[in-house]
Amino acid sequence: MDDLRQKYLDAIAGAGDEAAIEDVRVQALGKKGEISLKMRELGQMSAEERQAMGPKLNALKDEITSALSARKASLADAALEERLAAEWLDVTLPGRPRPRGTIHPVSQVTEEITAIFADMGFAVAEGPQIESDWYNFDALNIPPEHPARQEHDTFFMARAAGDNRPPHVLRTHTSPVQIRAMQGTGAPIRVIAPGRVYRCDYDQTHTPMFHQVEGLAIDRDISMANLKWVLEEFCRAFFEVEGVELRFRASHFPFTEPSAEVDIRCSWEGGTLKIGEGNDWMEILGSGMVHPKVLAAGGIDPDEWQGFAFGMGIDRLAMLKYGIPDLRAFFDSDLRWLRHYGFSALDMPTLHGGLSR
Repeated sequence: MDDLRQKYLDAIAGAGDEAAIEDVRVQALGKKGEISLKMRELGQMSAEERQAMGPKLNALKDEITSALSARKASLADAALEERLAAEWLDVTLPGRPRPRGTIHPVSQVTEEITAIFADMGFAVAEGPQIESDWYNFDALNIPPEHPARQEHDTFFMARAAGDNRPPHVLRTHTSPVQIRAMQGTGAPIRVIAPGRVYRCDYDQTHTPMFHQVEGLAIDRDISMANLKWVLEEFCRAFFEVEGVELRFRASHFPFTEPSAEVDIRCSWEGGTLKIGEGNDWMEILGSGMVHPKVLAAGGIDPDEWQGFAFGMGIDRLAMLKYGIPDLRAFFDSDLRWLRHYGFSALDMPTLHGGLSR
């Protein structure tokens, strides 16, 4: 019995892995294992022999079982120690930096514009991007023969067969939001309407979808002088130049009368745009006093109220301020472009509670 015990204890001690331990277990305690066979022989012994051999065999079985478990645990601990030594990690090191997302220039400039006009008391108004023919054209005093109402300039939505109503359109400007704001709020009112607009155009300075912001202020004694002051204050704040000079040129827009296109003094010396200096002028927006028919369409009495409106392209303002050469890059560039022109989300608070540069 002692020889048998020593034989398997030595075999267990010499087992180098779990497979070897399992082989020893089968040899000793398997169905045909040496110790298992001896325990079966107890049935053939006399009572006195069983009383003498039974406890010894049970003790041997328990000892071998314990030795197998201990050796298996020892090998597992050794394997873990080896793995820890090979995969050592300094947990005091700082984490690996992950690339952060950036704010698109259009979103950044929209936030800047919104914050500047908010300081002047303008609220933000929004409206649907799919508009009725009336809101997009008729309410804005745009006649049926106007080029904007032709298929080559506007995206028209299909009507079902037999439906002869004027088709809906993808809005060509955010001016319909002004009508909806006047209808919903009445006068006095002071709002801006930033958002996406759509036109059938595509080149270096035009895309089928772009972003526009329009402003509207209605009160009893508003004049072009108020419009001029608001636009000058906006340009000073947006371009971060104190010496801004604007030039108003007479123009024509169906929804304003009188109407004016607004130019800003600038310089292109050395191919670099500088606002507020030089002898060049650059058009940046359209404006004017709201046409009486537009006021009436918005539910406001033009005999008691008057106001101004203006509109400018957000994408173009972003190009001018941040030196982006091609408008199409806003929509078809890859992440490298966005990493170059994008803005960190962690620089300063914005109107919407986020953070931007």
